[in-house]
Amino acid sequence: MARKSRNPSFEQILDALRVHSFDVTSYAGVASGVLVSKYGAAAVLVPVTRRTAADQKIAASDHRTDVAAPVVAIAEHPGILVRGEVARLLDRGYQKFIKTSQYELPASASQLQAIHQFSEELTKLTGGTSLYNESLGTTSDVYEYDRLRGREEEQPAPQRPWELGGGH
Repeated sequence: MARKSRNPSFEQILDALRVHSFDVTSYAGVASGVLVSKYGAAAVLVPVTRRTAADQKIAASDHRTDVAAPVVAIAEHPGILVRGEVARLLDRGYQKFIKTSQYELPASASQLQAIHQFSEELTKLTGGTSLYNESLGTTSDVYEYDRLRGREEEQPAPQRPWELGGGH
């Protein structure tokens, strides 16, 4: 009897997603990217071909050789699918918005629930790490609070009165 592999391949993960009613199609925007969608939400996955330095460091520190290297990476984080584009979730403090390259629309509660449910199922099926703050609700990709707008601009260096100026 053949044993199941503890470390599924990228194709096996895509098959598992298909079995769980995810739509899986190739994505032209990212090299070897695959668009995975369900509930009106989508993400772009790419295969990871080699073990990263961080994975090797974890395996060496634990003195274990069974630490599995990730097989799947997320090229575009989960968002609502708008005209074939995965929209980003933008938080402005008072409301969340769905933002694409052309549109910016207010996010509805049903869209936020769809993104959250999609993200949870995708993380579970791809073998990703489920984080506590993400399990509480939908997290945004970008945070732009109106009171903070403009703070990222370069401020001139303050004058230092103890330093002498040019003529002395």
